[in-house]
Amino acid sequence: MTATATQGPRGHAAPGAALAVLPRVLAGALDWTDAHRAGFALPVDVLEPHVQVNATLKPLGELAQLGSAIRRSTPAGSPEHSRAGELVAYAWEQTDAGGLLLELLRGEPFAAYPYEIYAAFAGHGLRHEGFERLAGTLTATRGWAHTEQQANRQLGLVNSERRVGAPPHADAGAVLARTWLGGLSEPWTFEGPSGYALTHTVFHLTDWGRAPDRVPEETDAYLRTWLPPWADGCLESRQWDLTGELLAVAASLPGPAPLPLLDAVWPVLADAQHPSGCVPETGPPADGAAGGDPYPFIDCYHSTLVTAFAAALSLRSLRRTDEAASGRERRTA
Repeated sequence: MTATATQGPRGHAAPGAALAVLPRVLAGALDWTDAHRAGFALPVDVLEPHVQVNATLKPLGELAQLGSAIRRSTPAGSPEHSRAGELVAYAWEQTDAGGLLLELLRGEPFAAYPYEIYAAFAGHGLRHEGFERLAGTLTATRGWAHTEQQANRQLGLVNSERRVGAPPHADAGAVLARTWLGGLSEPWTFEGPSGYALTHTVFHLTDWGRAPDRVPEETDAYLRTWLPPWADGCLESRQWDLTGELLAVAASLPGPAPLPLLDAVWPVLADAQHPSGCVPETGPPADGAAGGDPYPFIDCYHSTLVTAFAAALSLRSLRRTDEAASGRERRTA
């Protein structure tokens, strides 16, 4: 993908275009996810070596992480808030209330993913005493502190440690500086792998949108300049999953919401959403008139969860921007 700072999402949407579609998009994505809970269920032999983590524990961990972030970003008492909480509770049940994660940690004590999955639940207030006792011993070792990882993955582990309440094994600012985003890389080098590395750097830095003020000023300015052309490239190539992640990044920035970007991109992503509520990862959207499931579960569960996550963050960001504007008007009246 190539991009220039003057290039932005195709078309010039009217102000308020994002707000017009976001409630429907969020509700539809959560409805589909809830209706497909069985797709996240863990097999009885999940701990066996032959079982693929990416097809079992990874989807469940993403359900926990994004479900908890959606619940935190939606108004208490709203249907979306309740639905997201129910999905996290379902995921916790699948782990035997954390007992399965303890077994994972015993089997792979220096693997990051059992700890990161647990941290998603811990951030939601769900805890397992035995897991934390063993994890506390492991995270105090030199081996844990010196596990070799890519910088954005290490930032994810630092955020997980914060969530669990363990002392971070590395300084988040120093790790950020080693990432593609933290280095303010040449924007024309943005492509799939760097794009996902960028989005997850922001998610880990901000604790999945909870702490926008952790984004440094120069990083905020860089993202506000280059998110529009990057989103344009994703729309052109029909990369709906990465488009959703970029929208979640846009809604995780400190300060006012980037209204022109949200208004231009959200209606396009909304059009890619199937009437059932799911969103494909890539490619032409399925015919909306077709019945049944338009895509295999594995090809749409993540992009559907990401769309719901980005929609919840965008609605929150738009509400905060409106509240700030109203406050300024009252002070100047």
